[in-house]
Amino acid sequence: MNIELIHKALANPLRRQILVWMKAPREAFASDNAEFACGVPVSAIRQRSGLAQSTVSAHIALLVEAGLLRPTRVGQWSFLTRDERLIRAFAKHLYLHL
Repeated sequence: MNIELIHKALANPLRRQILVWMKAPREAFASDNAEFACGVPVSAIRQRSGLAQSTVSAHIALLVEAGLLRPTRVGQWSFLTRDERLIRAFAKHLYLHL
């Protein structure tokens, strides 16, 4: 666990919001035909944020690098899930060391 990189990733409000959305994807990315078995499609995050693809990709890349999100590639699509184990470990680290 790279504590400094996680802090850097969490320093941005949009990245924190992405993690909140990812916590309850069925509510955050409501759609008539949305299935999240593989995770949340990157395109859904971009659409929800209303930002350019390159901007969202840069934010997602940092969340993935920090280990907070895990990517899965299925064909041409990229899906993301939260790494709950890492998030819990980071929260415990904060509790113990701050």
